[in-house]
Amino acid sequence: MTVPSIQDAQKNLIVILAREFASKLATSTFVADAAGTLVYFNEAAEALLGRSFAETGEVPLHEWAGLFELEEDDGTAMPPERRPGATVLRDHRPVHRDFSMTTLDGVKRRISATAFPLFSHPGELAGIMSAFWERPGE
Repeated sequence: MTVPSIQDAQKNLIVILAREFASKLATSTFVADAAGTLVYFNEAAEALLGRSFAETGEVPLHEWAGLFELEEDDGTAMPPERRPGATVLRDHRPVHRDFSMTTLDGVKRRISATAFPLFSHPGELAGIMSAFWERPGE
């Protein structure tokens, strides 16, 4: 049995605390670990995503990136590297994007999302957190 390092334990603690924080928010929020695995989305997010976290569970990046169809506001498909979570994982910086998303229940919604990195120490990515909401119709 391998004992996790102190650094790994701190990274895990950051993700655990982010998950706990997200569970208390009324704003749709998801949390992913440093590998991009979706580890949690809150009850508010369930309404927008079209499925509960209990039904979905943790999902590796290569799977959850394909669960939702994202489009730029001009109607073109959003490339995977422009998705807010992917940008944060790659660049370790916050990002905000407006886009359309077809959710798991087949509904197309206009979304604004702000995603940001979670660091256990400066430069040491523990995960990401993203808050997102439906934009009102124009």
